[in-house]
Amino acid sequence: MAAILFGSISTIADTSELQRQAFNEAFDAHGLAWHWDRDDYVAMLGESGGQNRVAAYAASRGQEVDASAVHRTKSTLFQKKLADTQVPARPGVVDTLRSAKSDGVKVALVTTTSAENIAALIGAMGADLASADFDLIVDASDVDRSKPDAAAYAFALDHLEEEVGDCVAIEDNVDGVTAAVAAGLGCVAFPNENTTGQDFTAARRVVSLLDFAELRASHTRARHQSGGAS
Repeated sequence: MAAILFGSISTIADTSELQRQAFNEAFDAHGLAWHWDRDDYVAMLGESGGQNRVAAYAASRGQEVDASAVHRTKSTLFQKKLADTQVPARPGVVDTLRSAKSDGVKVALVTTTSAENIAALIGAMGADLASADFDLIVDASDVDRSKPDAAAYAFALDHLEEEVGDCVAIEDNVDGVTAAVAAGLGCVAFPNENTTGQDFTAARRVVSLLDFAELRASHTRARHQSGGAS
């Protein structure tokens, strides 16, 4: 195993509920009489991209809104929430990062969110995480197509200069798993609190915590079972 590719900021820290709260505050700021409760939001997470969700929701209600503007406001509010909050890492993430670095395994964050969201998350994690912990960080400015397209992973593999079969992706949502598999990667699903009900059958495994030794062992087993291919 040459590299571990974390596929979203919510594979590092569970930010899903903070994001939902930011959406609702953005709706208020734009004079929209909308409120996404947790069940609403969970149902929407099958589609990637907050702007897409806003546009789809508006269409379902027969309303015309500037989905891009609403999403920009949401992102600003989300980043402020992170700035005001100490966010804990998800189970096993910090130990996995440290074990990978000490074992010579590269670590990347491969997202299609904004660089500002990534910076806000890292800032909210205090001593648990720094940008320097990653050999590569991919954000929305690096690729033209969001997940479930494989573009972000193709970009990461090219810049890491690693073979796809030597890398493992960690994803917390179905679109992320789809993107990883489309890139030829073996993928471990690590659902967050709002994506646990999604269909992760395309992933190699579903875990509730990360363990570096088990990631490496399961990757080795999968390689052997497939004759060396991912």
